[in-house]
Amino acid sequence: MHFGQKALSLRAEKLSLCDITPSRETPTDMTTARLLLHCPDQPGILAQITNFITVNGGNIVYLDQYVDRIEGVFFARVEWELEGFMIPREKISEYFTTLYGQKYGMKMRLWFSDVKPRMAIFVSKMSHCLFDMLARYTAGEWDCEIPLIISNHPDLGHVAERFDIPFHVFPITHENKREQEERELTLLRENGITFIVLARYMQVISNEMIAHYPDHIINIHHSFLPAFAGAKPYHQAYERGVKIIGATSHYVTAELDAGPIIEQDVVRITHKDTPQDLVGKGKDLEKIVLSRAVQKHIDRKVLVYKNKTVIFS
Repeated sequence: MHFGQKALSLRAEKLSLCDITPSRETPTDMTTARLLLHCPDQPGILAQITNFITVNGGNIVYLDQYVDRIEGVFFARVEWELEGFMIPREKISEYFTTLYGQKYGMKMRLWFSDVKPRMAIFVSKMSHCLFDMLARYTAGEWDCEIPLIISNHPDLGHVAERFDIPFHVFPITHENKREQEERELTLLRENGITFIVLARYMQVISNEMIAHYPDHIINIHHSFLPAFAGAKPYHQAYERGVKIIGATSHYVTAELDAGPIIEQDVVRITHKDTPQDLVGKGKDLEKIVLSRAVQKHIDRKVLVYKNKTVIFS
């Protein structure tokens, strides 16, 4: 089933170390390179990174670094202007890896600001997160593309149609789950999707799909994890008489609701609040927490290490 009339004309893209296809909307003279990396901590790393950029004519516009002294790991995010940079953009990753990556045992990812992330939204029947995301998208808050919305129910097709985004329905049962996910993956590949957001999508994503988008599937859980995991967390909170409730946005892993946490927040409640009150307050919180997580991902400010995240400012 398909709703909406927006044409899908951009080529399929795959997750890669360095995507060099520019977007037409961004002037090339404003383009920046964004480098995220981590490696065992040792003297001189930051000086080597900045020297590599400045010696080759780059102007650094952002630099944030952090050392985990318990793990002994150095983390950094650096962004520099490509105008006047002497190394061709398609060679930057190769040069940097050869000069420093191998020497310091670095793991790195490189992006360019004129290559927009392409997001697929997965929904079921709840619309609050979907409306909030599409409002931010159409208002120009997010520098990304949303080529499609996928659902296991037809209920929110009217929302996608209102925002002129194609809406695809894949009804899922225990018997057809694998087949339907294969069809979804085909659709995602055809539309060059680089990351997925589960906007209260009430289906467990299979390990096979997660493997295609490692650390690129963002979920919103209506609880302050790791407390109150599983179904009906607001009802669990009500029964425990808690004074705050929360929401958690995290990357999806094979272990349910246990992936690296990107963003969390809480709201205060009292003994006067009913379970329905908690649900209402929780929905507002879910929208905010999910939007913050998506924004950080789009801005390339999230670095996953083991089962944690380093969030750059």
